Amino acid sequence: MIAAKVFSGLCLLMCFTSCKKDASNAAGADQNPNQPSNFSLTVIKLDGKNSGSNYYTTATNPVIKISFSAPLNRTSVSSGIMLTNASDQAVACNTSFQNGDSTVVITPAQPLAYISRYSLSSNSVLKSAGNAVLATPVTARIITPVDNKDKFPIVSDDELLTLVQKQTFKYFWNFGHPVSGLARERNTSGDVVTTGGSGFGLMAMVTAVNRQFITREEGLARVQTIVSFLKNKAQTFHGAFPHWLNGTTGAVVPFSAQDNGADLVETSFLMEGLLVTRQYFKGSSAAEIALRNDINSLYQNVEWDWFRQGNQNTLYWHWSPNQGFAINMPITGWNEALVTYVLAASSTSHGIPKAMYDSGWAKKAAIKNGSSYYNVQLPLGPALGGPLFFEHYSFMGINPNGLTDTYADYQVQTRAHALINYNYCKANPKGNNGYSENCWGLTASDIPNGYTASSPSNDVGVIAPTAALASFPYTPMESMQALKFFYYKLGDKLWGEYGFYDAFSLNDAWFASSTLAIDQGPIIVMIENYRSSLIWNLFMSCPEVKTGMKNLGFKSANL
Repeated sequence: MIAAKVFSGLCLLMCFTSCKKDASNAAGADQNPNQPSNFSLTVIKLDGKNSGSNYYTTATNPVIKISFSAPLNRTSVSSGIMLTNASDQAVACNTSFQNGDSTVVITPAQPLAYISRYSLSSNSVLKSAGNAVLATPVTARIITPVDNKDKFPIVSDDELLTLVQKQTFKYFWNFGHPVSGLARERNTSGDVVTTGGSGFGLMAMVTAVNRQFITREEGLARVQTIVSFLKNKAQTFHGAFPHWLNGTTGAVVPFSAQDNGADLVETSFLMEGLLVTRQYFKGSSAAEIALRNDINSLYQNVEWDWFRQGNQNTLYWHWSPNQGFAINMPITGWNEALVTYVLAASSTSHGIPKAMYDSGWAKKAAIKNGSSYYNVQLPLGPALGGPLFFEHYSFMGINPNGLTDTYADYQVQTRAHALINYNYCKANPKGNNGYSENCWGLTASDIPNGYTASSPSNDVGVIAPTAALASFPYTPMESMQALKFFYYKLGDKLWGEYGFYDAFSLNDAWFASSTLAIDQGPIIVMIENYRSSLIWNLFMSCPEVKTGMKNLGFKSANL
């Protein structure tokens, strides 16, 4: 763990003493036969506050006071008390003494870096004036504050949204796989491409053409490459695609030992993007007609009804060519997979009946919640809503505005979930450093040394920009506050070649160096839905989708 590395293996630090050492005092104390055999550290105060082992300072020039149960041997302080940075490098300090040498005052010789992690450590080298040994070495962590200066020039809100969309699009355009054109799983994935993330990338490409980041001809050519690869090279199972593919060969790349075949939910995200693309490229040229025909074939080849695992009234998530339905995971709500049932019901070749939606997805109305959290009533889903991607992945295509069925008003559902996430971070019940009305958003993302689906009920202190930014259609004011904080205040650490990095923690002064397709895509697409409803309008214009959603009991002006 990163934190563990900070607390161990610290280098010796030479702290520069600003006061002359009282040699006679030390010498006399060393001869005291009544001095105890050991002594202890009693309290650490940073800028007058005692916070135990974790200190979040509001200044880069903090005053650190460390008090002990006995006067110190001044000559032992320079090697017995250490201040180091996250790379275990010594930090030059000035020291002075108070309270008869029982308190040492340490101040950095130069201001500390903003949003950085430091370790303050006392060890057994430290001696009392009577040469007693420190009973228990103590280590404390210091995290410095955010620099409130703007890191980039201020632009209008509209210009900022365009800038974010354009920069984030580079992930799918500049970093798209050179052979297949599909989206790589993450910025370190090499040949591993993601089917669901590629669906998001297709919607991003439509957005980019419409915003004139690229020409229509450029967009069409890239989409043709992707669709040709999916049609002619990519490995499928009963028409469904695996979670990961090799972007050069099209062979499945196992997601796990048993997940080495079809992933129906990832397939649905891919189909969501393909249908949006089909609706956008509706020209009369031979190229666009051929593209639409190929997309129709890919969609109709998916045997949605086969994934009922023996004609059950639910769809199943995975199927392995050598282990069958070993994972045995039903696709039930409430989660990110609403679009899976919508697309299955919309298929004209392998459709499913409404009873599957009611029994499988809605679990005979068990998806209903109805409780209130932070004064916001949540129609569907787990307590406190769960991770925010529940309201993003399916609703990149499905327009929740004015959409209802037996179970919910989806305009209310999507906004309620986003507001609960926002209000939780604003209230900050766990006391995470930096959480506020400007710094919020819990969803699946990278975390230090791992990955997790963050939510109010699984809060590990990590904020993911995609959570707040993909919620723009639901919480425009709150999302804009977050965007401005991420870009202007944290941009020197959070903004990169492909837009915002995946996540950060002000608890640990940690910023991911990663970008992920499934997190970058929703930023572009959902900002576009907020601005123009473009992707919503395209997906909801699909004739099959209109019929399928009506058959499931949905009502909307868009159907």
